[in-house]
Amino acid sequence: MSKLKAVLFDLDGTLIDTAPDFIRVVNQLLAEDKRPAISDESIRATVSAGSRALVQLAYNLNAGDEQVEAIRERLLKLYEQQLAIDSRPFEGINELLNKLGEHNIAWGISTNKPEYYTRLLMEQLPLDPSPAIVLSPDQVPNAKPAPDSLLIACEYIGCSVEEAIYIGDHERDIESGKRAGMPTIAAAYGYVPVGESAEDWNADYTIQSARDIWPIIRELI
Repeated sequence: MSKLKAVLFDLDGTLIDTAPDFIRVVNQLLAEDKRPAISDESIRATVSAGSRALVQLAYNLNAGDEQVEAIRERLLKLYEQQLAIDSRPFEGINELLNKLGEHNIAWGISTNKPEYYTRLLMEQLPLDPSPAIVLSPDQVPNAKPAPDSLLIACEYIGCSVEEAIYIGDHERDIESGKRAGMPTIAAAYGYVPVGESAEDWNADYTIQSARDIWPIIRELI
């Protein structure tokens, strides 16, 4: 592998623990509709699948149900108002970013979270050093698992895909990295769907804590 020049992260469930805010707003929505709350664990395991999946889970609806979009709009409005109350970088992330900065290694974000909510979150949870690039699906031709955002990020940063590594907590993240031709790290500490194991995604590395990232990076620089 070429000497590492960039570290790219998925956002929700990899870089930032956003589940606490989703847990609160999903159950707030259910309470408004006089429906029983659902478990924190089930919401956490579904966050990476997006807002439609959260609505389907909470209201026991199928993907094509006509109620999904109307409920989703209400969910997103609630989320927009309170998306950074309890969300925090995972333990070890701030220290990791500092080390990357000390070693002049660029870092960036490739997420399937829409650009509007990504920007709001990043504005309210500023990270230091700042990311070189942040890409959402509405800013690239094709969303993950397509490799587009990773290829664009590498071009922007000025490194080859072999000089970057991608870290994510969903199988599509690892697939995206593989399709881009870059090494990957599976974040088993993130929002792994029920019934799945990050070990099965065939990433180059699988980690149980964000604190496990730096020892890998250190060996590659």
